[in-house]
Amino acid sequence: MRRITSNIIFTVGLMMGFLSLRFMLDSNLSTELFVRGARHGGKRENNSSTANSARLRILCWIMTAPKNLESRTKHIKETWAKHCNVVLYMSSVKTDFPTVELNVSEGRDNLYWKTIRAFQYIYQHHLDEADWFLKADDDTFVVIENLRYILSKYDTEKALYLGRRFAPFISQGYMSGGAGYVLSKEALRRFIKGFDTGECTHFSDIEDMALGKCMETMKVEPADSRDVKGRQTFHPFPPNRYLARQFPRPRPWFLLYEHYTPAEGPDCCSDLAVSFHYIYAVQLYALEYLTYHLRPYGYKYRFNPDEKMEVNTTTKSL
Repeated sequence: MRRITSNIIFTVGLMMGFLSLRFMLDSNLSTELFVRGARHGGKRENNSSTANSARLRILCWIMTAPKNLESRTKHIKETWAKHCNVVLYMSSVKTDFPTVELNVSEGRDNLYWKTIRAFQYIYQHHLDEADWFLKADDDTFVVIENLRYILSKYDTEKALYLGRRFAPFISQGYMSGGAGYVLSKEALRRFIKGFDTGECTHFSDIEDMALGKCMETMKVEPADSRDVKGRQTFHPFPPNRYLARQFPRPRPWFLLYEHYTPAEGPDCCSDLAVSFHYIYAVQLYALEYLTYHLRPYGYKYRFNPDEKMEVNTTTKSL
């Protein structure tokens, strides 16, 4: 009798333990599925960083030309440009695309004139419609949500500009034109003032470097656009140029231009990358799909962009 009672107690205890364990596992699974669904199902996490970045207004202006509207610009219009608050397509001819007609001629030698006229037009007609002002080429892909997040850490009323920082020619460096760059509202004011007062001039046809010189002259500071791990977010080339590990070799020219010590392989690029250059037509749609739709089932995202980490702020050594 005592043995039967002991067996009953053991069996009941085993069942209670199993039921308790099942209850705990079901609760954890439900919580995990809820969190995963919120992360990958299109719902944004409710935190201050997300709220602050969502409020930022970004004006995107795309440097284009009449011959590129069908082959390049219309694909930007159908993809990442939809995420901007204001979009302007700057050209030498007014069309119903629509493009803004600037008083410039087309051609590589006139890229800086086009940039000057574009920012003058924006200052005159759209200054109060945005907090930050992005310049991009018509073969650049941009993730605007990631850009908003990076900009949420900065004050647009301070004289700042961001992008992929290059080192040569200008004391404080300059931002790559192909990767795109962003001016704060105060930086835009100072850029316009520089040409009004003659402190800035069209001294070179090299658009990004010449703009960088004006930024330095007008005391506009280059801000750091890298993530908390020191990985780059703006990229002057497509992803394949950076992601593959390389055998030891002399650095190619585009790595010699880098302000910060360059990295190749998986550590080259931030999880919150902002831009890639030399992206054409169908590649834009591929990157949009990979950015906004593709998700590996069951993968738990671990990178915390708000984590406090020590980042190397020194420049590269050649």
